[in-house]
Amino acid sequence: MLDINEILSILPHRYPFILVDRIIAFKKFKFLNAIKNISLNESFFQGHFPKNPVYPGVLLLESMIQTTGLLIYKSNINQKKFIYYVVGIDQVRFKKFIFPGDQIIIQSIFLKKKKSFFFFKSIAKINDKIICKAKIICINIQK
Repeated sequence: MLDINEILSILPHRYPFILVDRIIAFKKFKFLNAIKNISLNESFFQGHFPKNPVYPGVLLLESMIQTTGLLIYKSNINQKKFIYYVVGIDQVRFKKFIFPGDQIIIQSIFLKKKKSFFFFKSIAKINDKIICKAKIICINIQK
């Protein structure tokens, strides 16, 4: 649905912190599925266990947050009037390691809105096996 060039036009992030490669499914105010490809060429693998490279969990969480940001943007939730910030990450569970060559499918699901707070569930999978789950809370602040 969206390639990296279109993602770059939406997210303010730039190299090395653009952590979503493609959007593959979307339903407004419901969910967004994205892909993150893991390559041994990533610079952090030089220092993150070089003899046994493992994708850092904090970068996986950032990928999940960026997927949530894309869901907010694509759902057109007051884009021009508000800016959105992550204010909470709850119930994070890492279930498997991620290695170079893996392709992560990340799904962000809109759960509810309460005042200025937006609640999402994010699930990351490799080969249909859950590798991480988290609840993400965002707040909108008027520009």
